[in-house]
Amino acid sequence: MPLPFLTADRAFDASAEDIALPFDDHDSWRRPYRPGPWRVAAAAGLLLLASFVLLAGMIIAFAGAVPGSAVCLGLALVVILCALRLLRVGTWVSRHGVRRVGFFTSVTVPWNRVADIRTVQQPVKWLGFPRTVQGQALILVRQGGEPVPPLLTDNNADFLTRSEAFDRAADTVEAWGDEYRRV
Repeated sequence: MPLPFLTADRAFDASAEDIALPFDDHDSWRRPYRPGPWRVAAAAGLLLLASFVLLAGMIIAFAGAVPGSAVCLGLALVVILCALRLLRVGTWVSRHGVRRVGFFTSVTVPWNRVADIRTVQQPVKWLGFPRTVQGQALILVRQGGEPVPPLLTDNNADFLTRSEAFDRAADTVEAWGDEYRRV
C-alpha cells in the first residue's frame, strides 16, 4: 500500500502551496492563509470538551434521566457550533470584496469602497484578549473614513509566533486589493 505522505517523492515546499491554481474560482470567498496553531488548538479543545459532554449525556440517558440527557446534548451542540465558528474567524477575500469574520459579527467591504489596505505598527490585542502589545496590523481604510477593526494582526490566534506567515498573508490580501479595487 503506497503512502505518499511518507515518501520523499512528494514536494514539501511551503511556497508551492501558496501558488494559485489555474482553476481557482475568484468569485468564491477564500481565506488567503491557513488557520494558526492557537486557533486550531482552541477548537480542538472545545471539540474534546463536547465529546466529554456527549459521553456524560449518554451515561445520564442510560440512567433514565432523559431531561438531563437533553440538556447535555444541547450543551454539546452549542460547544461544537462555537468550535466551528472559531475556525471560521478570520479574513476572507473574493472578487467581490474583503470580509472580516469575527466570532459574533462579520463585516464585508466591497473593493470599490476600499480606499487603502496597508500594514502598520500599532498596539494590537494579544490573542483577542483586552491586553495590547506593540505589533503589526493589516488595516483597511474605507472611503469616507469609516473605521474597521484590523483585518489581521501578528499577535492573533492565526499568527502568534509566525511572523513569516503574517507577512505572506498580509501581502496576499494587499495583492487582492491592488488587483480588484479601483484606484
